Formats: sequence, C-alpha cells, structure tokens
Amino acid sequence: RLGANRASIFGIRIIGLFQPIADAIKMIFKEDFVPSFSRKFLHTMAPFISFFFVAITIAAIPFGDNLRIGNRTIHLQILDFNVGLLFILAMLSLGIYGIIISGWASNNKYALIGGLRGAAQIISYEVALGLSLIGLIMVYPSLRLSSIVLYQGELLFGFLPKWGIFLQPLGFVIFLFAALAETKRAPFDLPEGESEIIGFFTEYSGLKWGLFMMVDFMEVILISTLLTTLFFGGWQVPWLASDGFHFPWGGELLLSHVVVVLLQVAAFNIKVFFFCWLQILIRWTYPRFRYDQLMDFGWKLLIPLSLVNIIGTGIIMTL
Repeated sequence: RLGANRASIFGIRIIGLFQPIADAIKMIFKEDFVPSFSRKFLHTMAPFISFFFVAITIAAIPFGDNLRIGNRTIHLQILDFNVGLLFILAMLSLGIYGIIISGWASNNKYALIGGLRGAAQIISYEVALGLSLIGLIMVYPSLRLSSIVLYQGELLFGFLPKWGIFLQPLGFVIFLFAALAETKRAPFDLPEGESEIIGFFTEYSGLKWGLFMMVDFMEVILISTLLTTLFFGGWQVPWLASDGFHFPWGGELLLSHVVVVLLQVAAFNIKVFFFCWLQILIRWTYPRFRYDQLMDFGWKLLIPLSLVNIIGTGIIMTL
C-alpha cells in the first residue's frame, strides 16, 4: 500500500494532499447502513442536527473589516448582531441534541453510553466556557463580536495591542481547555473511546458517520476562530490602521484600503491556522483522560478558576 504522502493522481503528488480528498469521496459512497432495530427517522436526523448547529455559528464570525469598493460597502461577516457571542454559545449548546439523539435512536446500549458521556462532558465544560468569557465581557463591554475586535485595535502603554490575551491571560487558558473539551477530541475524546469500540456513532456508517467526523473538525476551526476573535485581536494587525501602518516609534507606511483589508483577512487566517495546528498537536501528544479525571478537571479546577478570574477582573477594574 502506498502511503498518503506517496499516493498520486496522474503522477502529481503534492505532499499527500490528494489522499484526504480520495478518502472523503470513498466515505461518501460507502454503504449507508441503518440497523433494523433503530429508530430510523431520528437515527437519520441526528448527524444533520449536529452539523447544522455548528455550521450556522461560523456565520457570526467577523473575518475582516468592511471592504469598500466604489460606493458599495461589503461587510466581511455574514451575521453581525448585538448578541453574536451569546448566539454562538447557544448554538454550541444545542448541538448536544444531535449527540443524545444519535445514541438513543441507535437502540444500542454502547451508543447510548457514548451519547450520555458526550452530553455530560459538553454540559460540564460549557459552564467553564461561559464563565471564562465573563471577565472578557467586563473588559470589552459588548457581546457583538465585531465590536470586541474593534476594542482590541487600541494600544496599551502606547505600543502593546489591547488584545484579550494580554488583558485576560487566565481567561484565555480556561477558555482554551474548556473549548478543547467541547470539541470532544483527544485528550478529551471520552464520548468516542475508539479503543473501547464505543461511541454515540457506533451504529453509523457512510455519509452520516462522515458528518459526525466533519462536525468535530468544524468545531476545531470554530474554536480557532473564537480564540482568534476574542483573545488575539481577530483581523487586527498590530499598528495597522485604516490607512496603513503607524508604528509606535513614529514611522508610517501608508497603504491603500484594499491592501489593508487583504492584510487583515490574511492575519485572521494565519491566526486561525495556528490554533488549528495547536489543537491537532495537543491531540497527537497527550493521552486520554479517565472519565473521573475529565469531570474533576472541569468542575474542580476550571470552574473555580473561572470564578477567581471574574472576581480578580472586577477588583482590578475598580482600582
């Protein structure tokens, strides 16, 4: 068997990038097996429910400033409303229904165990996820994601970007670990437990199994965009204003509007790519938690730290 980085199409081999495409096509055309003992309608709907609630959240992420072409202004954000951050957290919470329904509708005790594990894990870590953002909202008084990005365009001490990572370092760490647990990837992949051949998608195959896998990787991208938007300035580039660079030491580099927007979009994508790489690196590096360790980590460590972060932020802001 040729390895992924040796497989080629018509002799063209680009470090194995064709292999994932071939695997996806093969998976789509595999048999879609539906167990005779399952609740067929709910069994079919479950992966689409999970997919929908993750896919719609991407629409609320701002990936660039407004682009002006002639008299027309293009907003580089599909859904820009006052409660964008709350909307994303709500949609992530609703995604739990796809997991529970898939485990229950399969009519398989092992799938049900995986579904219950997934539900318990998501509910537990969503508490820490939400609490970790309260300190950030206290610093940037808005739930509108585009406004949070604009707040981060200011400078601290005249040279340091006012990014969330500098104002809320503890909140960033808590959010990162809670978000990793939300994606259900290693080392937080207890709902799947591949070594135990158990998981909420035990009775799935073909395209519907692929949708569950796609949801996991879409969540990786979503978490990366949230980390970028909330803690690393979003599309902001240090010292880059609407007319070009204005350096702290007094220099300037004037740029056209289109070039500025392209730099902002490129910066956003580079940050997102970095966090995707970081999540995959963690997945490859660390072993899986035991279930009791997973629950203890969320309830006994992350949630108390989140409360400490909220209290500490309030005290500092009153000084």
